[in-house]
Amino acid sequence: MLLESYRKEIIRPECRPEAQALQCIAHLDQDISGVIPYLNSVLGGFQYIKDPPCVTFRVHGKLIAVHSKKICVNALRDEEEGDKIIEWLKQEVNSTWERRGEIEPSFEGAPKPKVVEILKLLPRTNCRECGQPTCMVFAVQAAEGGKGAEDCPPLEGEPKAKLAAYLQQFKFE
Repeated sequence: MLLESYRKEIIRPECRPEAQALQCIAHLDQDISGVIPYLNSVLGGFQYIKDPPCVTFRVHGKLIAVHSKKICVNALRDEEEGDKIIEWLKQEVNSTWERRGEIEPSFEGAPKPKVVEILKLLPRTNCRECGQPTCMVFAVQAAEGGKGAEDCPPLEGEPKAKLAAYLQQFKFE
């Protein structure tokens, strides 16, 4: 077993005290850097950084970053959701480590969507209905995996379907 224990920290962003979403950081008691390229292969990492090793995933609308000594999860509804995700990742880390002889490690991130392509598919009205100041900010967040077609209220019908299809290519929908 590679990952045995951790200390969990729940954070409400200080810069946005009105935010409903929480963040969770699991401070790992063991260094798991050796499993990170294998996790990237198994779970299909969105972004991979070689040095220091880190892989980021988008799972169920959450961005999850796995570092050698910590796991970070954003956009949590509550502490219980954070517990479930961290425990799931602990199992994935240990299972992947046990099977590493059967897995080809991946040292590359997945292809990324282009901000300009996302922006072309948005209404470009800067209406702020999504909670962002501009459509450009929304497009950047969508390119990073934090927003999807469903998060743009004025986007309907064919334009919404086109954005969803574009993001789906990158496992974002």
